[in-house]
Amino acid sequence: MALDEYKRKRDFSKTPEPEGSVVPRKGRELFFCVQKHLASHLHYDFRLEHNGVLLSWAVPKGPSLDPKTKRLAMQTEDHPFDYGEFEGVIPEGYGAGIVMLWDKGSWTPEVPDVDAALRKGDLKFTLNGYKLKGSWVLVRTSGRYPGARGGSGSDQRSWLLIKHRDDWSSSELDITTFAPRSVKSDGDFEDILAEDTPAVWVTNRPAKAGETGAMLATIIERAAQLKASRTGDVEGASTPVRKAAGATARRTATGGGTRAARKNASTAATGSPAKPRARKKATKG
Repeated sequence: MALDEYKRKRDFSKTPEPEGSVVPRKGRELFFCVQKHLASHLHYDFRLEHNGVLLSWAVPKGPSLDPKTKRLAMQTEDHPFDYGEFEGVIPEGYGAGIVMLWDKGSWTPEVPDVDAALRKGDLKFTLNGYKLKGSWVLVRTSGRYPGARGGSGSDQRSWLLIKHRDDWSSSELDITTFAPRSVKSDGDFEDILAEDTPAVWVTNRPAKAGETGAMLATIIERAAQLKASRTGDVEGASTPVRKAAGATARRTATGGGTRAARKNASTAATGSPAKPRARKKATKG
């Protein structure tokens, strides 16, 4: 079954994550999301709805708008459709940490058969999110890419997430730095911790002792550090970070950078994603 591995790795009496079920599409647009996950390491979980579940890849450095930048994406277990809107604290066990809904929207395959493309290891698609738009591709690497884990089992799990060259690509804008906050709550990790519901935080209170307690204490400390150091936070940030934030703001305010940078900045600020234009085949990156 599609969700067997997802359910096997979790104790739903201890985690607020949805147990979920396979949800048929029934004629609506296909959903995608990117969840920013602060666990033992910060990474981004990239998810595409397909056949009633969310196909999932862990992207350690997050998506890049630069077609020349190929981001490692390790395929993980399918997740239930309900998980796509999840934002909160996973108190203990598998994936313990803080989850932020960093981006969401719809996606459209650029191939006639998604299953065949997945088997081939070359899935092209268009995203229409708040932060990520335009044409992209996921390409299987057979585990040869730096950072991919070794072993025969990982050969099928190692992919690259690559932005195609179009109106939404940019070699200048780091979208993960420029728009670091949640599209659901407009919060950062500290805000998500503060606003966590009593059902999650009290009933399933994270351990204060042992390895889990130590790890979560570190996660909470890292959340505070990320908030202080992110480019949009001038107060409490280091001098280089403040300078970088100022430079980014000046480029955007004066119309500098690419068209994609300006559009992404506007979208992230207004929360109203615009439909991406169809990609011309000749412009593929």
